[in-house]
Amino acid sequence: MELFSSLVGETVSEKAVSEKALPLVVFTLDEQRYALPLFSVERILPAIEATRLPKAPDIVLGVINVRGQVIPVFNIRKRFCLAEREMRVTDHLILGRTRKQIVAFTADAVIGLAEHSEEKFIDANALVPGLEYLEGILKLPDGMVLIHDLKKFLSLEEEMQLDVAMSGDVGSVGHFS
Repeated sequence: MELFSSLVGETVSEKAVSEKALPLVVFTLDEQRYALPLFSVERILPAIEATRLPKAPDIVLGVINVRGQVIPVFNIRKRFCLAEREMRVTDHLILGRTRKQIVAFTADAVIGLAEHSEEKFIDANALVPGLEYLEGILKLPDGMVLIHDLKKFLSLEEEMQLDVAMSGDVGSVGHFS
């Protein structure tokens, strides 16, 4: 796996990648490495505090304002059954595309952009059929990277709850330009 320079503050599509490799954005939560396919990541920003969103699903921390667009922030730690912790100044927000909208979630660190070959990839359904959120696992000499699918991150019920909460007046929200 080859890692490229930091992606913080950049629009991810600006990075050049090889057409033969499957590009991933790699990040950490606690000491575990996770990844999202590059095509699902919009951009990466320094973390800012989210404004609470009434009636949102429990998995939503709140919303932020990025260049005039109100974006929900997911509690990815809760989804992955990790210990909760306060946001730190060193954390980042990863903005990505789901089926319906741009969403954000916090990451402890963003390692960078990785390229990997298909032979090092294990399909999640080949390991344990029915794993939600997990697209696959990347086998590396120094450990594994769990590859997630943002399109499957919310259940249909959570999507409907979020739609209702986002349709209301969210008032003044944390702003990022």
